[in-house]
Amino acid sequence: MRRVHTNELVPGMITAEDIYYYNSNQLILPKGLVLTEQAIDRLNDYAIVSIRIEDASVPVSDKDTGEEPESYFQQIRSSQEFIKFKKSFQDEVSEFKEHFNDVVRKNAPIDVDGLLDRSLSLINETHSSVDLLDMIHSMRDFDDATYAHSLNVGLLCHIFAKWLNMSDEDANLAMMCGLLHDIGKLMVPDAIIKKPGKLTAKEYDQVKEHATDGYLVFLHQNIDLHIKNSALMHHERCDGSGYPMQLKGNQIDPFAKMVAIVDVYDAMTSARAYRGPICPFQVISVFEEEGIQRFDPKYMLVFLEHIVNTYVANTVRLSDGRTGKIVYINKDALSRPTIQCGQEFVDLSKEKHLSIEAIL
Repeated sequence: MRRVHTNELVPGMITAEDIYYYNSNQLILPKGLVLTEQAIDRLNDYAIVSIRIEDASVPVSDKDTGEEPESYFQQIRSSQEFIKFKKSFQDEVSEFKEHFNDVVRKNAPIDVDGLLDRSLSLINETHSSVDLLDMIHSMRDFDDATYAHSLNVGLLCHIFAKWLNMSDEDANLAMMCGLLHDIGKLMVPDAIIKKPGKLTAKEYDQVKEHATDGYLVFLHQNIDLHIKNSALMHHERCDGSGYPMQLKGNQIDPFAKMVAIVDVYDAMTSARAYRGPICPFQVISVFEEEGIQRFDPKYMLVFLEHIVNTYVANTVRLSDGRTGKIVYINKDALSRPTIQCGQEFVDLSKEKHLSIEAIL
């Protein structure tokens, strides 16, 4: 192991330690990562002066291999940490599926403590909220409209609560609200949930019943009221356009407001039977255009700003086919950051005809 100045790093070197942002728990790069130009740029963007690398690191240039270097997310997907996390995630989904079905079909009691412990074990496998987000973002082709989605929403709600500076107790409660919000979906026929085409009006009405059905499942369970309310209210909107009761503003439980935002974000950025995952920046654009009235701004803006910041220094493909690196977030237009394409800087907040098509 030896310490190397960031300016002297080259692709092919291997990190010998987890690299965190100064005086924080924000992970920038994990231990054992094979450096690419993008990863080195990420260190420079965070003003990291030097890092420790493995002595056995062998610099590799793009010209040496004749191949395109792996992107940041490609490296994550091939890492041992991600392979372990994915296996644990899939195991937890199976556990949740069995327990949720027992609750709905057999009226079994909710094992809140057990669900909490298993969810926290997934969080403890990663080093920070950014690391956990990277893991979740790297699994966007996991097509499960109920169980995996519920676990994603639970984990993301825990991260969201930390962004809001909530206590550990409330962060755990937010996670449980997210984990259990969609239990009413188990009472909707699979043929509707997994239908590859557009739902009929009658089918959509059946889907909408899951909010009330979930609340009724929990009605006589000995669980926190916020969990019950989140099942009932996660499709309510602050302008009264939601369902099932067309509640407005402060009539909606604050935890349900959090779940509502995360629910939409995860559903849109994940694969579904009828489409692939949507680029997060397209989803953020929808929030900016339509969400300011429908979602509570004090929650929505915090969520979007933190989500966008996790993508700084990542490589993206623009709608005109060019690729580049995100170098600056425009706070007044979060979905339209500044991209460095070679020597050119493209400010998407001004180049309205362009957009981010994919994160590579």
